[in-house]
Amino acid sequence: MKIERRYDIDWLRVIAIGLLLIYHIAIIFQPWAMFVGFIKSDKFLEGLWKPMTMLNVWRIPLLFYVSGMGLYFAMRKRNWRQLLLERTKRILLPFLFGIVAITTLHMFIFQSYYNMPIGYFPHQGHLWFLGNIFVYVITLLPLFYYLKKAGNGKIKRVLLALLSHAGGPLLISLFFVLEVLSVKPQLFALYAQTWHGFFNGFLAFLFGFLFVYSGKIFWQTVLKWRWLYIGLAAILFGIRYFIFATEAPGYLTAIESNCWIFGVFGLGYKYLNKPSKTLSYLSQAAYPVYIIHMFVLYAGALFILPLEISILLKFIAIVIFTGVGCFLIYEFVLRRIGFLRPLFGLKWTYKRIEKVKTVTSNLN
Repeated sequence: MKIERRYDIDWLRVIAIGLLLIYHIAIIFQPWAMFVGFIKSDKFLEGLWKPMTMLNVWRIPLLFYVSGMGLYFAMRKRNWRQLLLERTKRILLPFLFGIVAITTLHMFIFQSYYNMPIGYFPHQGHLWFLGNIFVYVITLLPLFYYLKKAGNGKIKRVLLALLSHAGGPLLISLFFVLEVLSVKPQLFALYAQTWHGFFNGFLAFLFGFLFVYSGKIFWQTVLKWRWLYIGLAAILFGIRYFIFATEAPGYLTAIESNCWIFGVFGLGYKYLNKPSKTLSYLSQAAYPVYIIHMFVLYAGALFILPLEISILLKFIAIVIFTGVGCFLIYEFVLRRIGFLRPLFGLKWTYKRIEKVKTVTSNLN
C-alpha cells in the first residue's frame, strides 16, 4: 500500500516556524519585551506589531493542528507501542534536554546583556510547546487507535457529513469559542504555559488528527471555500483592530483564528502539495531550528542592538543573524554529529544516512 505524502502540510510546518522566528524578533522591538523575558531594544518599532497582531492569533494553533495531522500519518505504519517509543524519542527527549541545556543558554545571554548575576535554572522557555504535544499524544492515543481500528465507523461518517460543506469547519470553531468562554484568558495570544494555551492546543491537535482521518473531504471543502474563510477572518481582524484595539472578545478571536487557519489550509492544499528538494531540506531542519532559535536570536540582539545604526537596520540584521546562525549550527553541527541528532529531534546519525544513500545509489 502506497502512503501518500502531504507536502503542503510539511510546507505549512516550515512556514509556521519561519513566522515564529520573525515574531520573536519583532518582540525585541516592543516596549513590553522585557516583561516576557526578551532582550529589549532602547528604540522601538511599534508599527511592526500591527501586522504581528494578525499572525499571533493563529500561528501557534496552526502548529498544533499540523502536529495532530503528523500524528495521524505516523500512526499508519506503527502500532501503539512503536508510536509511543517514537514520540518519546522525537518529542520528550528533546524537550527534557532542551529544558536543562538549551533554554538556559538564552537566559545566560539575557543576564549578561543586563549585567545581572549569572545563574543557572532549568525552565521550559519556548519549548513548552513540546511538553504540551507529548501530553496530548499520551492522552489521545487510546481514542486515535480506536478510530483507526473502527475504520469507516459512525464517527467517521459523522465527520464526513459535517465537513462536506462550508459551515462544517466553522462549526468546529464553536469548541474553541467554548474554550475561551470557560478559561477566560487575559490575552488570546498568551499561549505559553497557560491553561488557555493548553486547551486551545489540545483542541487544535485533536481536530488536526480528525481532519486527515476523515479523508479528502475536509481538504476539498477548504480548497473550495478558502476565500470565504479568509474573507471572514479579514473582517473579524478589521473588527478586532479598529473597534477593540487588536484585543477583541475571545469568542470573536477564536472564530477569526480558525478562519485564517482554514483559509491557509485551502491555499496550501492548492499551491504547496508538491515535492521539492528545498522542502525536503527545510522540513528536516525546521524542528532543530525551532529548538535552538531563541539563543541564536538573543546572541544576535546582544551584538547588534548596541550598534550605531538605524532601528530598522537592527531589525533586519537580527533577522539575518538568526537565520544564518541557525542554518550554520544545524548544517555543520546538529546534522552531522551523531550523538546530538536525537537530542534535537533528528533520526539516526548523519553518517548512517549517508551510508544508506550510498548503498541505495550503488544498487540502482
